[in-house]
Amino acid sequence: MTESFHRSGEYENPYEGQQQAPVNPEWPPPPAYAPAPAPKKRNRGPVALLAAVAIVAAAIGGGTAYGIQELTANDTVASSSTSTNVVPSAQKGTVAGVAKAVSPSIVEISADSGAGSATGSGVIITSGGEVVTNNHVVSGASQIKVTTSDGKSYSAKVVGTDSKKDLALIKLENASGLKAATLGDSSGVQVGDQVVAIGSPEGLSGTVTSGIVSALDRDVTVPTDEDQSQQPRQGDGWPFEFGGRQFNGDTGSDTTTYKALQTDASLNPGNSGGALIDMNGNIIGINSAMYSPAGTASSSSDAGSVGLGFAIPVNTVKADLAKLRAGATD
Repeated sequence: MTESFHRSGEYENPYEGQQQAPVNPEWPPPPAYAPAPAPKKRNRGPVALLAAVAIVAAAIGGGTAYGIQELTANDTVASSSTSTNVVPSAQKGTVAGVAKAVSPSIVEISADSGAGSATGSGVIITSGGEVVTNNHVVSGASQIKVTTSDGKSYSAKVVGTDSKKDLALIKLENASGLKAATLGDSSGVQVGDQVVAIGSPEGLSGTVTSGIVSALDRDVTVPTDEDQSQQPRQGDGWPFEFGGRQFNGDTGSDTTTYKALQTDASLNPGNSGGALIDMNGNIIGINSAMYSPAGTASSSSDAGSVGLGFAIPVNTVKADLAKLRAGATD
C-alpha cells in the first residue's frame, strides 16, 4: 500500500474505498517535498575580478599604491628607505654594473653668468627632467645647458635653491622619458663601503671613478648664495673650508657648514653635483667638494684629486626636496 507523509506526521491511505492500481515494489516512494532548485552559478565577471584586485591591493598596502604611482606619474621620485638592487643581478657589486645602470641618470651642466662659466654635474630624479645639483654650480646663472648621457642637450631653469645645504633643483625644458636615478638611504652608509662616483670632471662627461667611504659626518664649510655669485667661475674651483683650512679661494664671511660623506673616489673639477653611488646602484650622496693641495692659491688649475672628496648625504637631499620644489631661493 502506497503511503504519503502528512505534515501532522500521520499516515493515511489516499485510495481508501477505491480500486487500487497494482504497485511495483521496485518503484521508489515520491519525495515528501519538491526538490530544491539547483543553485545558479555566480557571475565572476569584471565586477568580481575588480573586487578581488581591490582586496589584494589593500592587503599589499603602500607598496602597490607606490607602484601604480610610479607607472602613471611623470614627477615621482624613485626613493628607497633600504638599498634596492638597481644593478642587474649578473653584475651586482661591480663597478661596471653600477656604471651601466646609473650613467643614464647623470648629466653634465654648463652654467653661464656675469662672473663667467661653470661646468658641473647633476642627477636626474624624475623622468620629466627634474635634476638635483649643487647650488654653487648654478648660482647666479643666466643660462643653463644640460647634456644627457646620450648626447641630447636641453635648456634648463632653476626651480629652487638652498645655499645653506649647497643644493639646487633645476628642470629641463621639454624633456620626457628620462631615466631617473633611485635615491637610497645614507643613514645606512658605513666607513669602508665601496662606492662609485659619476660626473663630468673637466667637461669629460660620464667619467666613472670608484673608491670607498673613508669617513662620515665631516664638517664642510661653504659660502652662501650671496658670496657664491661673486666668485670667479673657473671650472669647479669653488671655495670651501675643511679642517680649519680654506681651499680654492676665500669662502668669505657668510658661510654655512654641513655634514658630509668623505670618499677617496677621485673627484675633480666638474664632479660637483654628480652622484656618489653604492654598489647596488642607489644614490647615497651628491658630490660637492674636493680637497686640493693647492691650499689657498687663487689659481685652481693646479688643483687635482688626492683621494679626499666630500658628498652631501642623500637623506639631506630628500629632506630638502619639497622646499626646493616649492621654489626656495635661500
